[in-house]
Amino acid sequence: MAQLAEVAQSLVAAAMAAPYLGREEEYALAMRWKNQADEKAMHQLARAHMRLVIALAVRFRHYGLSLADLIQEGHVGLLEAAARFEPDRDVRFSTYATWWIRAAMQNYILHNWSIVRGGTSSAQKALFFNLRRMRAKLAQGSRPAAPDAYSQIAEILGVSSGDVEAMDARLSGSDLSLNAPLGENESSSPQERMAALVDDSPPPDEAASRAIDTSRRAAWLKEALTALSERERRILCERRLVEEGATLEALGDRLGISKERVRQIESRALEKLRTALARRHPGNPAEMML
Repeated sequence: MAQLAEVAQSLVAAAMAAPYLGREEEYALAMRWKNQADEKAMHQLARAHMRLVIALAVRFRHYGLSLADLIQEGHVGLLEAAARFEPDRDVRFSTYATWWIRAAMQNYILHNWSIVRGGTSSAQKALFFNLRRMRAKLAQGSRPAAPDAYSQIAEILGVSSGDVEAMDARLSGSDLSLNAPLGENESSSPQERMAALVDDSPPPDEAASRAIDTSRRAAWLKEALTALSERERRILCERRLVEEGATLEALGDRLGISKERVRQIESRALEKLRTALARRHPGNPAEMML
């Protein structure tokens, strides 16, 4: 970081010392680069416009990134503009270079402002870089409610209100360190805090496989139950296929038989069910389907 700051300081010092270029001198340097590939002329043209890089970097400083980094990125954009400049188009180099410098800085901000990557479409970029300004402009008058403000901004920028709300929430917060305490009096070690982030739920592929298997087994069981008599199905369903199964005694009272008889019928029904499952779906252990 210290080395980067020194480089940026040297760029600023060079920018302050570089003389301004007149239109004729600017044109002459650009033609030397275009016709003769004179790199010295190209760098002289770029060096004379470093003040423009610094001015644009200052405008983007409120995104919380290092001014030295922004100047470095802007310098890259300036060199790109110098390399591509067409002097015959009768456009001043500062006008042409401004787009390249701004684009370089904006790309750097989008990639480094947060570890969470946001949208990079032209509409999302416009939303990211204009939301604060537009929100402040709306606040100058009678400030509208948040939903109304989102709708107004969305209409101007050509995005949805949901995109505006999501970007507003993103710009209002900041990234949190994994080493930050979880509470005001948190004293756990970084390792313990990292362990708290572990998700104990099964991975998506395993969860999907379980859901498919569960659905398939339920269909197999429903099909096999047709092999039982009505009383066998009732006893098996009320004893085994509900969350809180009925007791032998309670079920015997409802059916008008003894609890021992209920147990016998249940045992016989289970055996018939296993046989039906094994016959209809060979290769799948019946115990796994019950």
